[in-house]
Amino acid sequence: MLGRIPSSLSKVREMPLSSKQIGNRTNKVTNVEGRVVFDVIQVILRDYKLRSYSLNSVSYHFLCEQKEDVDYSMIADLQNGNAFTRRRLAIYCMKDAYLPLKLLQKLMSIINYIEMARVTGVPLDYLLSRGQQIKVMSQILRKAKSMHFFLPVIDVIQADDTYEGATVIDPIRGFYNTPIATLDFASLYPSIMIAHNLCYTTLIRGSNTAYDLSDSDFEVTPSNNRFVKSNIRRGLLPQVLEDLLNARKQAKNDLKNEQDPFRRMVLNGRQLALKISANSVYGFTGASIGKLPCLEISQSVTAYGRQMIDLTKNAVEEIYKEGYLNGKCPCNAKVIYGDTDSVMVKFGVKDVKTAMELGLHAATEVSKKFTPPIKLEFEKVYSPFLLINKKRYAGLYFTRPEKHDKIDCKGLETVRRDNCPLVSKVLSTCLEKMLLDGDVTGALEHAKKVISDLLCNRIDISELIITKELTRSSNAYAAKQAHVVLAERMRERDSGSAPRLGDRVPYVIVAKGQKIPAYEKAEDPIYVLQNNIPIDTAYYLENQLAKPLARIFEPILGDKAESVLTTGVHTLVRTVVQSKKSGLSQFFQKTERCLSCKSSLPKGVSDATCTHCKPNEGKIYITHVSTTFLLMIY
Repeated sequence: MLGRIPSSLSKVREMPLSSKQIGNRTNKVTNVEGRVVFDVIQVILRDYKLRSYSLNSVSYHFLCEQKEDVDYSMIADLQNGNAFTRRRLAIYCMKDAYLPLKLLQKLMSIINYIEMARVTGVPLDYLLSRGQQIKVMSQILRKAKSMHFFLPVIDVIQADDTYEGATVIDPIRGFYNTPIATLDFASLYPSIMIAHNLCYTTLIRGSNTAYDLSDSDFEVTPSNNRFVKSNIRRGLLPQVLEDLLNARKQAKNDLKNEQDPFRRMVLNGRQLALKISANSVYGFTGASIGKLPCLEISQSVTAYGRQMIDLTKNAVEEIYKEGYLNGKCPCNAKVIYGDTDSVMVKFGVKDVKTAMELGLHAATEVSKKFTPPIKLEFEKVYSPFLLINKKRYAGLYFTRPEKHDKIDCKGLETVRRDNCPLVSKVLSTCLEKMLLDGDVTGALEHAKKVISDLLCNRIDISELIITKELTRSSNAYAAKQAHVVLAERMRERDSGSAPRLGDRVPYVIVAKGQKIPAYEKAEDPIYVLQNNIPIDTAYYLENQLAKPLARIFEPILGDKAESVLTTGVHTLVRTVVQSKKSGLSQFFQKTERCLSCKSSLPKGVSDATCTHCKPNEGKIYITHVSTTFLLMIY
């Protein structure tokens, strides 16, 4: 009787959920009529990419607080103990209820989700229990009703049709000491759909004559699809997007002028919801297994995007020649990289301020070549800048010339979760030395020291834990995976605490021999600590550290980067830790012996001597202490 309808029983049931955003999970849901069940773990899973989603890890990450140190195996003993132990258990339970509430307050989750529900017109619980498509569908239905349109019901089938994605300009890899300006398209895909009137209601699939249209009445997209111009019919999707972008602009303006902290939180949540909603519309049309798929729209959007990136690159390099703007350009500008909705330009200037001025000028000039509301904006300058490969780079991020905002990393292991924390930590330190201090030699020496510490077993096990998500059952994987095999092994040991579908499985790789596959060497970190099992440090060097470190040093050291890092004096000394439970020793049992005659003592006896030597216990103690004293002297 948890709900507001007394006659309705609340029941807990399992609900499988599958989406691209959070993978495959089985959630437990409870029907509570008249109330919203707002599950904090569902919010965290959807909105944040973390290494672990346990309450303890999430609370420490966001709040720097942790649960009470009570293992699940201790709960029964604490309850059956005395008043003091039950008090400890009560604090444990109270904190388990208190931490999720603090997380909601800190992350403003309820405010953001209420604003998202208002913007998209869906019930609040849909945002946690359904995917992205329902939100876009709701907005289309709302607009279609006002325009007196009916929407078709389409059977969901597996489609084989695909389309070409966004352009990625080949990077000119290297370490740039001069400022690199970045130009970004504002809301690129929504702007393209508005500018070119791309919609279900404007798509021409038959011949022109069937619709009584002249060649000037429609536009042929770069992907060779045809859409009527807005003067013939204004599309439904462009109107939805215009409403969203205008509402976001208004919310951001209100946010600038608002002083009340709570209203600022609400307005910020609203503008974020509007931004996400606008960006979701393009994906909705391109989802082949969807409610209203239309590949003609999605492939036209990406085709226009590719065309615009190429046009931007050519325009910048043609306009900003040496001597342009009264000599402000010291050399010909060069686009060193471009990806989806942005280009990175090397103007050749020495200071950040001039790079910002040229970036702002270029954004204004190039924007004139596009149909409104498509607009190129200057956003930031990187100086220095390390360009490693497509979608992999790092640099000092400037939005104002006086001081950098942060070190910005994209696609590197510093921001990825599929490596152990040691990789992220050492890469972050090396990048700080390279970008902040300009000390490449110091960065290289630090990397070598960490490798040496690893091989000598001086790295804490907590920095070697790898986490992977259990997305499918074990028999659904084509090849054996380390985390999947470990999850099965943990289930055999204790089914109650074993990882379930959708959980992230933490593991370390232990030493079992070179020919043993990695999936057989994966082990639970707690089990490793309890049984003192040695770590396979060579695996971590070869499969975790070597390649990520080589990638950031390659633009400087060239092809020899990996060999410099993985061979040399710093790799010669290696410490091999022997397990206390290896080989025959795992069958041994520890036995206490008498100080005098060395006979075995019965199990559970706390005395230092046996019953036979007990009468002479005093003399035995004096002799033993004297012997120990002499050994300490010599």
